[in-house]
Amino acid sequence: MNLSSDQMVEVLRAAGEPTRLRILALLAQDELSVMELCQILDQSQPRVSRHLKLLSEAGLIERFPDGAWVFYRLASGGPHKAFLDGMLDLVEDDGYPADADSGRLQAVRRSRSQSAAAYFARNADHWDQIRSLYVSEDAVETAIVEAAGEGPFRQLVDLGSGTGRMLTLLGPKARNAIGLDLSQQMLNIARSHVANAELDHCELRHGDIFATRLPDEVADLVVVHQVLHYLSDPAAAVREAARLVGGGGRLLIVDFAPHQLEFLREQHQHRRLGFSDQEIGRWIEGAGLRVLESQSLPPAREPGLTVKIWTAVREPQQARSAA
Repeated sequence: MNLSSDQMVEVLRAAGEPTRLRILALLAQDELSVMELCQILDQSQPRVSRHLKLLSEAGLIERFPDGAWVFYRLASGGPHKAFLDGMLDLVEDDGYPADADSGRLQAVRRSRSQSAAAYFARNADHWDQIRSLYVSEDAVETAIVEAAGEGPFRQLVDLGSGTGRMLTLLGPKARNAIGLDLSQQMLNIARSHVANAELDHCELRHGDIFATRLPDEVADLVVVHQVLHYLSDPAAAVREAARLVGGGGRLLIVDFAPHQLEFLREQHQHRRLGFSDQEIGRWIEGAGLRVLESQSLPPAREPGLTVKIWTAVREPQQARSAA
């Protein structure tokens, strides 16, 4: 599907302004809130919001509210994405204001990382206890074991391992297992838990969920447990996780349904207040997998959080070839 002439004029008018071009270049690098864009652009909130409104009306960016915050990202598909890809490839990324924007974007990212790292350092010793405040862990773990399947798993990959609970839960069914996390405090606790469980085949690594450096389709089970709500670009994490799933393998995503508990942002560094079936399903299918099942587990008490478990599969090679 192509843009009509009227649509193309609207798109060109929206993109053909210096600040709006800067916004598009920034959103090509990260999903950003209004206030983060104000900080990077060094402009007022009303002015930035006006630019975002025009870009959104032209279909070049997507707006999505998340609790009291609003985030923006580039158009994710169709002719608008094709236009953006071609246009941004032609833009020089050196000199002012690109250099200044890049520096401020890095400052925003560092601030996020420092806040998250400080939180993890403060709470590493009782991370499992924090989780138990909102949901029944026994019920969640029973559902995770059922969703994972009988096994045995040739290769298990746990992204954002935290205290290593998914490794100790599912590791006994795996011949080999790898857990990745960016927090050294968490990795130290996970190593202790894995050792106490006598799971010598489980390896803990310092690694980035966005760039795992693992081979394509290396695993027959990939788990992303209570990680996405901390991330600035959860869709990218889903793509990386899906890339690791081999033919016939499964991806398990465990996170929260949409909610309005704003204090989780301030007190616990949650960036997203849950995810809908539609959003997760779009990311999974866009990454080449098929959604097999979605389960909902209600909170242990109100107000609380509903835990979601999304199970996705990659079709075996012969099925893909036949298609």
